[in-house]
Amino acid sequence: MAFIKEENEDMNTEDTFRVKEYTEEQKDSKAVKEENQERKEKEHKDQYEKTCFQNSRKRAQKNLTRGHVTCQQCGKSYTTKSSLKVHMRVHTGEIAEMFTCQQCGKNFSQKGHLSCHMKIHTGETPFTCLQCGKSFSRKENLKVHMRIHTGEKLFSCQQCGKDFSQKGHLNSHMQIHTGETPFTCQQCGKSFNQNKNLKVHMRIHTGEKQFTCQQCGKNFSQKGHLSDHMKIHTGETPFTCPQCGKSFSRKENLKIHMRIHTGENPFTCQQCGKSFIQKAHLNGHIRIHTGEKPFVCDQCGRSFRFRRDFNDHMRIHSEERV
Repeated sequence: MAFIKEENEDMNTEDTFRVKEYTEEQKDSKAVKEENQERKEKEHKDQYEKTCFQNSRKRAQKNLTRGHVTCQQCGKSYTTKSSLKVHMRVHTGEIAEMFTCQQCGKNFSQKGHLSCHMKIHTGETPFTCLQCGKSFSRKENLKVHMRIHTGEKLFSCQQCGKDFSQKGHLNSHMQIHTGETPFTCQQCGKSFNQNKNLKVHMRIHTGEKQFTCQQCGKNFSQKGHLSDHMKIHTGETPFTCPQCGKSFSRKENLKIHMRIHTGENPFTCQQCGKSFIQKAHLNGHIRIHTGEKPFVCDQCGRSFRFRRDFNDHMRIHSEERV
């Protein structure tokens, strides 16, 4: 009986060892499975990141390629082929057949440009500056305007270092260095560095004076001239000389005045070398060499070299009438 009992105990010990061994095999098998699963997940993650990286490179390369879409006729570059296609209408003359303003007949290559233009006729200015209350028809114009308040000037002249808040202002400024004046008056041949300056000049020939003073009824061809004129009524002289305290209604007049203190005479006669503070003084002096007398009295036909002499002469006729 003792032998049987001992044999049974040995069997039980063996069975326990086998169960323990089986359990450990299960644990090892589970650990292997988990390890395989982690490896597969890591491989999947690595493959995903690799794919994303490759796609990003493709997109970047595509965008880089887009940035070099250039018009073969004028050299202007665009970021997309569709933008270039729209631009080509300028050269092909398709603009006249595209989007036309029904009120003034002006033509546009894009419908969006026409929509912006229509706000001129409707007077709509939905984009308002929160600092000064000035409103604009386009969001982009408000964005540019905000640089006045922030003092931000993103565009710098590479030749003289002067900074500008708008790229268009920099482009106009560059023509000072290049001497370029591509916009020419067909009536008198005078040329300008900006198209808007030519348009203003044309009012001399047409006699158009669309800006009227509400206090005295005087008319002006330019809005800036009306603004300057209004300071006569208000007595406003906001521009003051820091050296002598004299004040002026226009910034340009202060700038000219400062040359008295600096001794600067930037306008020089090419014939005799005499220099002047103002360009107008140089122009008057040039007439001494040319003999030109552009100011003619319509009552007696007498002509004068300088406007001041002409004005003095006209008072004679005024006194005669009295």
